[in-house]
Amino acid sequence: MKLIRFGAIGQEKPGVQLADGTKIDVSGFGTDYNEEFFGNEGIEKLSAWLKDNQESCPKIGDEVRLGAPLTRPSKIVCVGLNYAKHAAESGMEIPKEPVLFFKATSSMIGPNDDIIIPKGSTKTDWEVELSIVIGKKASYVEEADAVSHIAGYVLHNDVSERAFQLERSGQWVKGKSCDTFAPVGPFIATTDEIQDPNNLNLWLKVNGEMMQNSSTSDFIFNVQQVVSHISQFMTLLPGDIISTGTPFGVGFGLRPEVYLKPGDVVELGIEGLGTSKQNVKAYS
Repeated sequence: MKLIRFGAIGQEKPGVQLADGTKIDVSGFGTDYNEEFFGNEGIEKLSAWLKDNQESCPKIGDEVRLGAPLTRPSKIVCVGLNYAKHAAESGMEIPKEPVLFFKATSSMIGPNDDIIIPKGSTKTDWEVELSIVIGKKASYVEEADAVSHIAGYVLHNDVSERAFQLERSGQWVKGKSCDTFAPVGPFIATTDEIQDPNNLNLWLKVNGEMMQNSSTSDFIFNVQQVVSHISQFMTLLPGDIISTGTPFGVGFGLRPEVYLKPGDVVELGIEGLGTSKQNVKAYS
């Protein structure tokens, strides 16, 4: 199943994208895609509900805005330097265990909303990432059980301001949490839709030029390892997002370095998870 949310900012409703690409409004099901939904077998209940109600669900036009495909989660946990080639281009050693940081949930926007370069920014960068959506409360989870705690997967552009991140006391959260820095979607693909999350092609273009083109097979720590590891340090709640890191090809890794500027267009995608497109604008 592919879960979407649609409508004006702050007024999004839940929907589903069908196998043929048709989008339907499932607000009649009675709940949004939130912690309660994911934590109470919402995916299974919605699937059962659709068997009797799909034909009566209103269709959603392609002109309708897509929002982030879940409500604001309790947290967005990110894994840094999780691709071998990206660690190399950053000039950093391959970590011995996952490097973790948080991204403010207030940075979440829809998949095709604008990226706003923040005040004082000189080094706003792009990062295509596979994100995990937690489906069941996870604490001290073993790797073998990790997938049972996953609701699905979603495309994420982990937009990053490198000067804020690396030159302001080395506090990554400063460079990760600006408003609009987490375009998420277009949809959450439930686990049955993705055969192997550790072997997916992912890519990102800036102004039509391919900048990132890799595979999650370059993970240092795979999906199961990441979920298990994070759960040793904090409880993951239903609807929480884990962003698994970015492959090589970020602006920070180029020589000379290249960063986003107003007027740029960023396009990205992951195999099985669709594509998104963001226009870059200056803060005003």
